Amino acid sequence: MTAYDYDLFVIGGGSGGVRASRIAASHGARVAVAEEYRVGGTCVIRGCVPKKLLVYGAHFAEDLQDARRFGWNVPACDFDWPVLRDNVLAEVDRLEGIYGTILENNKVELYDQRATVSGPNEVTLADGTKLKAGTILIATGAWPFVPDIPGAEHGITSNEVFHLEQMPKRVVIAGGGYIANEFAGIFHEFSCNVTLVNRGDVILRGYDEQIRDRLLQIGLTKGLRFLFNHQFQSVEKRDDGSLLLHFEGQEPVETDLLLWAVGRTPNSVGLGLKEVGVELGQNGAILVDEDNQTSVPSIYAIGDVTDRVQLTPVAIREGHAFADTVFGNKPTRVDYTNIPAAVFSHPPIAGVGLTESEARNTLGQVKTYTSDFRPMKNVLAGRNERSLYKMVVDGTTDRVVGLHMIGPDAPEILQAAAIAVKAGLTKAQFDETIALHPTMSEELVLMR
Repeated sequence: MTAYDYDLFVIGGGSGGVRASRIAASHGARVAVAEEYRVGGTCVIRGCVPKKLLVYGAHFAEDLQDARRFGWNVPACDFDWPVLRDNVLAEVDRLEGIYGTILENNKVELYDQRATVSGPNEVTLADGTKLKAGTILIATGAWPFVPDIPGAEHGITSNEVFHLEQMPKRVVIAGGGYIANEFAGIFHEFSCNVTLVNRGDVILRGYDEQIRDRLLQIGLTKGLRFLFNHQFQSVEKRDDGSLLLHFEGQEPVETDLLLWAVGRTPNSVGLGLKEVGVELGQNGAILVDEDNQTSVPSIYAIGDVTDRVQLTPVAIREGHAFADTVFGNKPTRVDYTNIPAAVFSHPPIAGVGLTESEARNTLGQVKTYTSDFRPMKNVLAGRNERSLYKMVVDGTTDRVVGLHMIGPDAPEILQAAAIAVKAGLTKAQFDETIALHPTMSEELVLMR
């Protein structure tokens, strides 16, 4: 061990890399982290945290309207985008400082520069410094994909959306996944004219069909525009700064802002991985085994760069398991079954376990139960927007194998319910639980 500068060198200071560093250090390892941008990674700096703060800000548009039905004399209100933007960015700065403090308190050395792999046990920093490490961990995450078409550079990605100088009047969002639908809801509540353009024929592929269809219906009712089966051809920037989007076999679309939300690719380019023998997938994903080990025994990888499950909590679990296994003498593997997921759309979606179609394809007999209702708050507010909860049950064992919902606070409700699905509880056990009334979550135990 004395032949190395560090026992562990981590490339990437996001949530997974920081967790792996902290836990490894707690086991007595000498640890260093290289981060070329800002500590905290995508989630904290330019992803789920600032985006969720925008979601909160967007909700006030409807809340202020609803307040009048609840007796509050709310005057006409104007939205000031720079105020929200700057407050969100200030919170990001605060969180970045916390992450830096975590590393410092655990005696993890931080290099504020890019690092690449130059050998099975060697990394090279941007300034040319070479360092030896017994183990190297790649935790560089993923990066927004931008299609290779003429004029694509005139659009922005989720990396830049938090820094807009002003709120545009017209927004086109390319994509049909969770990022596209979340920003569609945000921009719509900020009074933008929003169009979602999808090359396929459905939104939120992989989510339960009834739930995603309900979101589509609600979006159409609110005034969102959806263009399906549209393939981008080129992006033209005009003299007035607006964009003209051209499609194959379709009419062009004018917009003030184009947001690319067509997926994220593993951030493995230029790290020197191929040169040292690390095997990569076709999309650049680092191939690892159940213990996060690559084809080079001294090099490991966790998080989005492996393209297994691109979720921050998964990266954190993988980082923790890696550190316990390699440095803590506590072999640990992550269980990837029944991972809860949420889409912070308007209204939000949450789900865990098998969708109905997945269950019917894998189980012999399937029963489904639904609750389609208008939340009490929406009733008094005069909103016709309805929530939908769905339970998927193994007809042979009565075990609940999936829960899916759309409605206010769905992600908050699902987190606790996901424990029940993970534990393998039955529909009868849900039914035996007394309802907590009056709540939306009581529908989970009232479905018959």
